[in-house]
Amino acid sequence: MRGMDDASGLGRTEQAVLALERRGFAGPGAKERAIREELGLAPVRYYQLLNALLDDRRALAHDPVTVNRLRRVRDRRRSER
Repeated sequence: MRGMDDASGLGRTEQAVLALERRGFAGPGAKERAIREELGLAPVRYYQLLNALLDDRRALAHDPVTVNRLRRVRDRRRSER
């Protein structure tokens, strides 16, 4: 996750995780396949990174729409437990 590419201070991998979350995926397994093929990450690691990004102010500055949407989803799921 090193190598900062923009003013937000996020690394390339962090930016790629957020970019992948902006996309829509058709069919079961399509997102997991993209995670492995495009990012070279295991899905478990991807979701660990994503969850950490949701609490990172740099991620919010970089992509507020995506981060806020995912925070709402996460909060809703937590309240349903």
